[in-house]
Amino acid sequence: MYFSNKFMRIPCVDAGLISPLVQLLNSKDQEVLLQTGRALGNICYDSHEGRSAVDQAGGAQIVIDHLRSLCSITDPANEKLLTVFCGMLMNYSNENDSLQAQLINMGVIPTLVKLLGIHCHNAALTEMCLVAFGNLAELESSKEQFASTNIAEELVKLFKKQIEHDKREMIFEVLAPLAENDAIKLQLVEAGLVECLLEIVQQKVDSDKEDDIAELKTASDLMVLLLLGDESMQKLFEGGKGNVFQRVLSWIPSNNHQLQLAGALAIANFARNDGNCIHMVDNGIVEKLMDLLDRHVEDGNVTVQHAALSALRNLAIPVVNKAKMLSAGVTETVLKFLKSEMPPVQFKLLGTLRMLIDAQAEAAEQLGRNVKLVERLVEWCEAKDHAGVMGESNRLLSALIRHSKSKDVIKAIVQSGGIKHLVTMATSEHVIMQNEALVALALIAALELGTAEKDLESAKLVQILHRLLADERSAPEIKYNSMVLICALMGSESLHKEVQDLSFLDVVSKLRSHENKSVAQQASLTEQRLTVES
Repeated sequence: MYFSNKFMRIPCVDAGLISPLVQLLNSKDQEVLLQTGRALGNICYDSHEGRSAVDQAGGAQIVIDHLRSLCSITDPANEKLLTVFCGMLMNYSNENDSLQAQLINMGVIPTLVKLLGIHCHNAALTEMCLVAFGNLAELESSKEQFASTNIAEELVKLFKKQIEHDKREMIFEVLAPLAENDAIKLQLVEAGLVECLLEIVQQKVDSDKEDDIAELKTASDLMVLLLLGDESMQKLFEGGKGNVFQRVLSWIPSNNHQLQLAGALAIANFARNDGNCIHMVDNGIVEKLMDLLDRHVEDGNVTVQHAALSALRNLAIPVVNKAKMLSAGVTETVLKFLKSEMPPVQFKLLGTLRMLIDAQAEAAEQLGRNVKLVERLVEWCEAKDHAGVMGESNRLLSALIRHSKSKDVIKAIVQSGGIKHLVTMATSEHVIMQNEALVALALIAALELGTAEKDLESAKLVQILHRLLADERSAPEIKYNSMVLICALMGSESLHKEVQDLSFLDVVSKLRSHENKSVAQQASLTEQRLTVES
């Protein structure tokens, strides 16, 4: 009995045929089971009513029980029935998250994984399993169940047998969502997937066929995804001596943009702990990344620029790497991208420079006196459409002052109109940014108050500080640094007058009993200063 015509599906449901059909699934006759499975699969195909009726009649659980009990039988007739039942479950749950979740709760995943392992010689049944895995793997709730099976081993074993592009692509479509799970990443690495991916890259790198280019991209992208897991990444790094790490390094000087991209992203992923970063910098990776960036300055590939800058940013995090990277000329290479109009590149450029100058006074002063850089930062501080770029520009502006403590840097920032942005940054929703702004502003007030006075006044700094101190939600360090800044502003006649007019004494005196000792002590000192100067 077939119901392949979509106009017949709802009448079949309305006529009450589904419950009797589901009852036929309890038959001992294999042919009856086969035809019933086909009929129910057709009724469920693209039909909400059909699926709902099968669900209410308990059809899915009966089919899963059949798959479980028939799983180990390898004769052709049984494999045909298993294929039909898998197809029926796919039609039943396709593009329906709640029904897919129901199948997962019924234990369909371990059953299908076992099925794949036993029947991997059967192309039709294998294909059905792969499509089912692809659908189920999109659900986050499936990952834990997949991780508790030997799915990684089975997929890698199957992958190694495939020579056709289409078949490998089908397996890739299952691997990609599964590899988002860290436990499965490690299982795939241990099952030997990386070696398969490296082999594909080697085979396809010089091909100009569309399918080969697509497969190279898929393989290298998946390789990068596997490196996002901490355990899988560390296993492949092997102290910087592993075959996989060395092969990935060879991608960076390649002429293939996809491999350059994957190589740079892989380095960025390897550079997620200090030990790896230090080893890589000591072994010349910085020079390789700088060479790569130099090849992409004029009309370069934006994704490669972004990836290489990401890698440099991560490598610059350990303190011992900063001076080495500065002396290698990283800032000069990075500054070549200052003219970029691409927000992702701007964002990584800013982050890399900020990491490099952390506690590096000389480098911070050198960059802070670079008028072109400071003007570009001030411009990007207004990039309201790109919050990340705007935030990083503000943070770098503040960092230049905090790490250089230089009057020349402060003058350059004042002349470029940067003061108002630092004042606005003090009102950020992020405490770390507020704090960075207040420390930078305190240095400005201590070192170059006369130069910055008018800009601080027009940016309404005093009113903002009053608000921060009066707001109970302000973090202790924000209150503390706001009071330090108030004291520093007293050297300006006009700002001093603003402080007096806003009756800061009332707000500050309340903070003497603050639960944070540093805040309470600073409140006493500030109160004394305000009283003396009133």
